[in-house]
Order: sequence, then C-alpha cells, then structure tokens
Amino acid sequence: MKKFSAEKILVSLLLVIFGGIVLHAPMAIWLGTVFPEQSMIIKAWKEVLMGVALVLLVGILSRRHKWSDIFADWVIRLAGVYALVYFMLLIPLWQGAGAAIAGMFIDLRYVLFFVLVYSTLRLFPGYRRVFIYTGIVGALFVVVFSVLQVFVLPPDVLAIIGYGKTTIMPYLTVDMNHDYIRINSTLRGPNPLGAYAMILLALCSALAVSGMYKKLVGWQKVVFYSLIIGSLVALWWSYSRSALGATGIAAGVVVAAGFYQKIPRKVWIGGFIVVGIIGGLLFAARDSHFVANVILHENPQGGSVTKSNDGHIDSLQDGTARLIRQPFGAGVGSTGSASLDSDEPLIIENQYLFIAHESGWLGLALFMALFSLILQRLWHRKEDWLALGVLASGVGLAVIGLLQPVWVDDTVSIVWWGLAGIVLGGVYGKRRKSK
Repeated sequence: MKKFSAEKILVSLLLVIFGGIVLHAPMAIWLGTVFPEQSMIIKAWKEVLMGVALVLLVGILSRRHKWSDIFADWVIRLAGVYALVYFMLLIPLWQGAGAAIAGMFIDLRYVLFFVLVYSTLRLFPGYRRVFIYTGIVGALFVVVFSVLQVFVLPPDVLAIIGYGKTTIMPYLTVDMNHDYIRINSTLRGPNPLGAYAMILLALCSALAVSGMYKKLVGWQKVVFYSLIIGSLVALWWSYSRSALGATGIAAGVVVAAGFYQKIPRKVWIGGFIVVGIIGGLLFAARDSHFVANVILHENPQGGSVTKSNDGHIDSLQDGTARLIRQPFGAGVGSTGSASLDSDEPLIIENQYLFIAHESGWLGLALFMALFSLILQRLWHRKEDWLALGVLASGVGLAVIGLLQPVWVDDTVSIVWWGLAGIVLGGVYGKRRKSK
C-alpha cells in the first residue's frame, strides 16, 4: 500500500467517525431494528473504524520513522499509560467478558480518538480545515433537527425508527411533567444534547470574541447564525441544568481569555454584581412554577416519585464512599451501562468518581493529568479562536462531569476530544513545518 493511499484512508476513517458520530444514535437504533442479530456490531462501528485507523497509523509512523517524535510528547505518554492501567486491571478485577469489553470501549475510545487525530494532524497538518468543515456539517444536522423537534415535529417522532423503552426514549420530561418536554435531537438524550450545544456556543463565542467573525462572508454568516440560534434552541429545550450552568461558565472563560487585559475593573465588578442579582432573583422565585420545575426540579406535583436532585446526592455519597475504600477501583466495566452485563449493576453520576471506580486512584490521577495538560496547551494557543472555544467548552464539560459522567456519551466525548486533537495536532504540525 502506497503511503499516500494509506494517508487518505486514515484521514477518511477519522472524518467518517468525527462527522458521523452525531448520527450514531438514530442510525444504530434504526439498523438495530432492521438487523437485530448484528445490533452489537452496528453499535461498535466507530470502535471498529478506530482499530483500523490505529493499524494504519502504526504503519505510517513506522514507514516515516516518526515513533521517537510521537512518544517524546507527554500527551501521548500519559494517554498510553492511562490505557495501560485499564489493561492491567482487566484480569485481577475481572467483571466478565461482556462488561469488560463494553467498559474498555466506553472508557478509552475518546482518548484513542484524540491520539489518532492528534498524531495524524501532526503528520499531515493540511487536513485541519477539512476536519473543521466536517464538524460544522455534523453540527448543522444536530441543531436543525433540534429546531424541527421543538417547533414542527411531534415529540415522539423518533419512535418510527425504533426509539422506545427498550432502546432510547424518543423524548423525556422534567420530573414527568409533560409541560416541559426535553428533546434529544440526534443524540442519546437531553443531557448530552445540552452538553453538545454548550460546545457549539463556546466555539461561536470564541469566533466572535477573537475577531474572526468579521472575516465571515455570505453563506458563512448564515451558517454562523444558524449554529447560534439552533444551539440556543437545543440548549434551552434540553432543560439540562448542568449544560445551562456550563454554558455560562464557558462564556465567562471566553470573555476572560479574550478581554481580561482590556476590560476595566469596574466592568468586572459590575458583572459579578449582575450575577449575584440573578442568583438572588432565582432564590426569591424558587416557589414559582417555572423555577421549581426547570431550575430546581423540585415541583411536588411533577409526578416523579424519585426526584433527580435526590438521585444526584445519593450517587455522589455512594461513589465517594466507594472511592475511599477501593484504591484500585472495582474493575473495568463495573459501573455505567457496561455494568448491566455484570452481576452487580451500578450507576455513578459523577465522571471523576466513575473513572476512579473503574481504574482506581491511579487511573483518576492519570486522567486528570492528561486532561489538565490538554487544557494547558489549549490556553497557550488561546489566540486561535478554535483553541479558545475548545478550552472554554472543556472547562464547561469538566463542570458537567461533577453531576454526570459526561465522557460516557460517545458523541460528546468524541467530538470534544477530536476537536482538541485538531487544535493541538494541527497547530503543532504547522509550527514544525515552518521551522
């Protein structure tokens, strides 16, 4: 195989994953109903493509003698050691074949995708623009369908392709209150949709703050405004409190990073005062119908016996107790959807406790080191609008992770870690080339 054909195949595989992941849920459910015997293989299409891409990348690195360059990078080293910990824990803390395989896919697929995109764009930085356009096309699919779900289509429209109690509910409600219907768009649920919309809004904010917005012309402005409006619709009608809060935090990061040397102290003080006033108004209106349902999820007439707030608190307490008494974790596949194939199913609604339960204190420390290093490098490149947007959305997702295992969702995790790989790999490649 010639190196140019291997290069194009590798890039094409990564583009298919990066662009197609936003349609993974509806396509997997629909094809699963048509071919039920192959449903597991259908769901694993992206992991299969990543495996093929990894083989191609290994071959290209070997042919170009670039192994020393790749492994000299601490991002790659940390990612490799983090994955090694999971493999080392498989046998001693065996959870069964089904749970172990599912756990490995869920826990490591986004890290692997980051490594693949990052390494590929270090080798071939000219593909950065193609990756960005692919992400924009995927985002348009998500936000357009969100708008259609809210204003045009019936709430249960996704039921016609197989959505339901045994797969994914076509829509949810706020504590079973049908006055507040939570849409999914093409993602697996309202919370992932809210997190995805937060990423898009952070990127659009960074584009505007950096001044790149002034360079947009014609159809580019149409796409820009469409993404903003559609993302706001998706965010609001997801009724995801964690995503709403994370969007505010991400916007604050964008403003702080873009204007922290230009904004007078009085403006900063005024901003904190406004935030305080908003918080006070929400507290004063805590018994109103809207605040009780949408913000607090505490409406006693909501119809749900178990309130989501109680579930978050119970899960946090249980996960913390398990963290303390299990320094080596409980094994790969011991929590989340992967644990449904084990003898003791467990749901932990905190990303960091989730990782600790799967890989112990060492795994959590390595993940935090890897994630922090990526954020640090994004900060150093914050003059680039894409780096600033990925940085801000990464901080927002880190906050969401306190309330739910945000990286478990394949769309959100692959999109963000893919974006991080595009920014850091593409910039690195250009810098090396110029030298």
